[in-house]
Amino acid sequence: MIFEYRRRIFGYECDIYGHLNNAAYQHIFEEARAAALEQMELSLKTLADKGIQIFLRRIEIDYIKGVPFGSEVIIKTEIIDFSRVKSLWQQEIYDQKGELLSRAMVSGVFVKEGKPVRIDREIEELFGKFLT
Repeated sequence: MIFEYRRRIFGYECDIYGHLNNAAYQHIFEEARAAALEQMELSLKTLADKGIQIFLRRIEIDYIKGVPFGSEVIIKTEIIDFSRVKSLWQQEIYDQKGELLSRAMVSGVFVKEGKPVRIDREIEELFGKFLT
């Protein structure tokens, strides 16, 4: 399943060229993943209440086209692989015309008390419903 998250790009997120600063991409991708988890009814708070966190292991971002100040973007997020220990997400930023601006591959690991852990079967089944 592909989750969509929409937002406007603000001036404080941009570099001197008027485009989204490279560091702000990661922030926006994080927002969109959190929104996707909420839509899955597995919000970060719900997971935290179960003692589970998702720590990022790796993020690769392809900057395809600049994202200008003031533009409205759509971030598409999907889980493309997961196990009881880790997950792999693909995220893409599109402009209002549907043009691809950026793509990220994000690898995360489930953690409890600071250590990698296997999630329980209930959470695994919920994640599995949304696997693309």
